[in-house]
Amino acid sequence: MLTVISFVAFTGFVGVYCWYKLRNDQLDSREGYFLGGRSLTGVVIAGSMLLTNISTEHLIGMNGLSYKNGFLVIAWEVTSALALVVAAIYFIPTFIKMRLTTIPQYLEERFDGTTRTLVALFLLVSFVVTLLPIVLYTGAINLESIFNISEVLQVSKTTGLWITVICIGLIGSAYAVFGGLKAVAYSDTINGVGLFIGGLMVPILALWDIGDGNLVTGLSKVYQNSPEKFNVIGAPDSVLPFSTLFTGLVINQLYFWGMNQTIIQRAFGAKSLAEAQKGLLFTGILKILVPIIIVFPGVIGFYYFGDSLYEQQDMIYPELIKKVLPLSFVGFFAAVVMGAVLSTFNSVLNSTATIFSEGIYKRLIYKEATGRQMVRAGKIVSIVLAIVAIMAAPLVAGAPEGLYQLLQQLNGIFFIPIASIMLAGLFIPKISATAAKVALFFGLAFYVSTIYILKVDIHFVHVWGIEFVLNMAVMFAVSQFYPNTRVAQRISPQGEGLVPWKYTKTLSTILVITIISIYIWLGQ
Repeated sequence: MLTVISFVAFTGFVGVYCWYKLRNDQLDSREGYFLGGRSLTGVVIAGSMLLTNISTEHLIGMNGLSYKNGFLVIAWEVTSALALVVAAIYFIPTFIKMRLTTIPQYLEERFDGTTRTLVALFLLVSFVVTLLPIVLYTGAINLESIFNISEVLQVSKTTGLWITVICIGLIGSAYAVFGGLKAVAYSDTINGVGLFIGGLMVPILALWDIGDGNLVTGLSKVYQNSPEKFNVIGAPDSVLPFSTLFTGLVINQLYFWGMNQTIIQRAFGAKSLAEAQKGLLFTGILKILVPIIIVFPGVIGFYYFGDSLYEQQDMIYPELIKKVLPLSFVGFFAAVVMGAVLSTFNSVLNSTATIFSEGIYKRLIYKEATGRQMVRAGKIVSIVLAIVAIMAAPLVAGAPEGLYQLLQQLNGIFFIPIASIMLAGLFIPKISATAAKVALFFGLAFYVSTIYILKVDIHFVHVWGIEFVLNMAVMFAVSQFYPNTRVAQRISPQGEGLVPWKYTKTLSTILVITIISIYIWLGQ
């Protein structure tokens, strides 16, 4: 009963807080709904970015990966800080000065309207067939494990998961549809604080238990039990070889943190360029710290359970929660988990609504649409995609290498082709619109045929790197026959809100040095 009370209390607090902050806001305007009225501060942006990124596919999937493979999987996290540095220094100044609402909007400015439409469609499909179902399913796994929903309702575990997926989907849809970006951002900030508090409690209480009241002793025992799991250098045949950091992983991170609509939309909603840069770099700091929450518990789980859950690696985190958290905290943490799920789910829905309304509805369906009509169209498409995602969620069960690895493999279908044309557009003026469109379809066909048809014996992250190089070669070749005739993209003049943050380069340097130090310290 105490678990349920603490769950409802924290969840209700987040809802009431968001209502209070938004009670006087105009949410039926285009900028008010999609960009939070361009009023977000660096702290709010960072909290929202982190919670949009960190959901149960991380808490469950990443801890499941580290349980089997150890600390080498932190590469997915700490290298994010490098991408955020690049985004803060090079990407976001251009995007803010262009007053973008969506990433596809940039592609129309740089290439043409057809490229924008194609990428918008790519993104809509990627959200509904990859990220949303996995987020819903991993959230359902965790809540089912904590509350034993199937037992309470006296139904099968599969039915219990279905019910949980539907409930999460409905609540997440309500946040995104009725509150817009600002509601998402405020709820993310509160849930972000809860995630760090609750997430840190898991390894701290576990080490306290293992060390009989001494955290250092507990850490020492965990290390002595399996020192190989603390190595961050992945072997060539591991789940994430160290060499991938220099091939496809860097491209994926640049795309995800600097060009992914779901993430970068928070920075688009910043009140100034300086606040956007603060938000990106503060997120970089958090990404370096977050492995304590989403990687270390998996290694601790190996100490407790050995290899008994190797065939069910995605169950390691729920089992660890039940083992180390007192009942009075389980409900609170379940609410935090629920918040993490809702954060990613409603963030993706809000980004989907933005992309659809700005890139498809206004341009192709109803060119005379008002801001209010665009908001309504975005809400409708969000509801439709939420229903599709709910129906698809249970289909991702049983991924052989874990749900997080599955998510990354599926993301590669869309992320790398889009990253290729975005980077080419930003840094290589000679690349033409025709070349960008050819590269989009070439990259998609190459990845699908390589990974899912031919099933080549090359790590999929290396395939990302190969695909990127080939995409660039294709774009250079096509541009020779169909040269670029587009003038440089529109850039706003300097103004009060376009002054960079004076500590951007200083903090960026500290982040880069910190990442290098981590690999020197934990490399074996």
